Amino acid sequence: MSKSIDNILADSGIAFGTSGARGLVSQFTEEVCAAFSMAFLSVMQERGSVLQVALGMDRRPSSPEMAAACAAAARAMKIEIIDYGILPTPALALQAMRDGVPAIMITGSHIPFDRNGIKFYTPHGEITKADEQQILAVSSELPELGNICRGSESDIAHKHYVSRYTEWFKGRPLTGQRVGLYQHSAAGRDLNHEVLEALGAEVVVLGRSEQFVPVDTEAVSEPDRRQARLWTEEHCLDALLTTDGDGDRPLLADERGEWLRGDILGLLCARELGIQALAIPVSCNTAIEACGVFDEVMRTRIGSPHVLAGMEALALRHDRVAGFEANGGFLLGGSIVKEDRVLATLPTRDALLPALTLMIAASLGAKQLSALVADLPERYTASDRLKNFPAEKSHALIASWTADPTAMQYALAISSAVVELDTTDGLRVVLENGDIFHLRPSGNAPELRCYVESDDAKKSESMASALLESIEMQI
Repeated sequence: MSKSIDNILADSGIAFGTSGARGLVSQFTEEVCAAFSMAFLSVMQERGSVLQVALGMDRRPSSPEMAAACAAAARAMKIEIIDYGILPTPALALQAMRDGVPAIMITGSHIPFDRNGIKFYTPHGEITKADEQQILAVSSELPELGNICRGSESDIAHKHYVSRYTEWFKGRPLTGQRVGLYQHSAAGRDLNHEVLEALGAEVVVLGRSEQFVPVDTEAVSEPDRRQARLWTEEHCLDALLTTDGDGDRPLLADERGEWLRGDILGLLCARELGIQALAIPVSCNTAIEACGVFDEVMRTRIGSPHVLAGMEALALRHDRVAGFEANGGFLLGGSIVKEDRVLATLPTRDALLPALTLMIAASLGAKQLSALVADLPERYTASDRLKNFPAEKSHALIASWTADPTAMQYALAISSAVVELDTTDGLRVVLENGDIFHLRPSGNAPELRCYVESDDAKKSESMASALLESIEMQI
C-alpha cells in the first residue's frame, strides 16, 4: 500500500534547519528524497505550471543517489529535469532564477559526510519558512517511481556563474595577486579556479581532496588556522580562499594567513557595493552598526530564510538592500548597476561575491586585505561548538538560564554584570564590560554553538572556549 507524502516525511526524522532539510544519510532513503521532491514540486504547481526543475548536488558520497531519487520523483510528475551535476548552490539558484524554474540542490553544506540535506528554490529564490510548512503538509500519495537514475548533465549553469563575475569585475583586476585556493572537496573548486584566473590572479591550488572534507566557515578549527598561516607564508600569498562544501559560504584569509570572520567579510563587501540597508542575524558583530556606514540594520533570527524576510521588509524603504550571515554567505536583494555593467539580484547565500569584492578592492587600492579590516571599530568575534550535544538539552539549558541569569553567571563563572538578555534566537547576553556571548543550538546538527564578541581578539577566543568548557563540565 502506498503511503502519503506527509506521513513519509513525518516518519523520516528529518527536519528543516537554518537552510534546507537536513538529516542523517540513513534517513534520506529513496522514498524520503522522492517525497520531499514531490511535495516541493506540488507546492510549486499550485502556484502555476511547472514544466522543468533544475537539479544540482555537492561532492558528498551520498549525493548522487539522493539526486537520482529526486529526478525519479520529477519524472513521475511528468516534469523535465535539467541536471547540472556538481556545482555551487548559488550557481544553481542563479540559473534557475534566470530560467524561471524551481530548483533542488542536494547538499549538507558543511556538516559531516554521514549527514546530508536538500535545499529548495522557487523561480524567485530560496523558499521561505511558510513554504517549508506547505511542503511538509502535502498529503497526496507517493506514486511508483520507476527507474531511479539521473540524466545527462548540462554545464550552462557553470558558465553563467563564471560570467556573472568576469563581466561584473571589469578587466583583470587581480593581476599581480597570488591567491591560494584551498580546494578540498568543495563543489565549486574548479569553477573558483577558473574565475580567479580569468580575473588575473596567479592561483596556487592547495589541499585538493577526493574524500569529503566538512569545512565549517563559522567555526574554523585550530588545524585550519595553523594551515592557513603555513600556506600563506610558504607560498607568499596575498589571500587564501576556500568555501564550505556547496560553495555558498566563503572563508577568506589575509596576507598573514588570518581568516576573516564571515560577518566582517560581509560588512566590508556591503560597504564596497554601496549597500544602504542590511538584514543580518542577531549573532553578527556589532561593528556593523558601529561603523556608521548603513542607513538601517535589521537583526533577525539565524538562517537565510529569516534574513530574506528581513531584506523584503527593508526593500520597502531602501533601494540597495543586502543581507549576510556570520558564516559569510552574502545575499544580494536587488540588482546593482555600475556604468554599463549589472550585477543581478541573487537572494541566496553566495561565497564568491564577498570574497572577490574584497580581494579586488585591496588589489585596486594597492592595499593588503588586513588594511581593509583595520579601519573598522575594534570588535572581535569568536565561535566554537560542543559536538554531540542534543538540541533538547540545549533548549532546556537556555530556558533555565533565561529564567535565572544569576544561576547562569555562577555556572559560567562570569564576573561582569548582565545588562541585557536577547532571546531572538537562543540566548544572547550583553555584559556590563561590553562583552557579548550567545548560546544557540545548531539548526543542522546536534551541537551547541557559542559566539563571543569582545574588544580583544584573544579574549573572545579564550572566553568562547571557557564558556563551553564550563557547560560541558556541568552536563
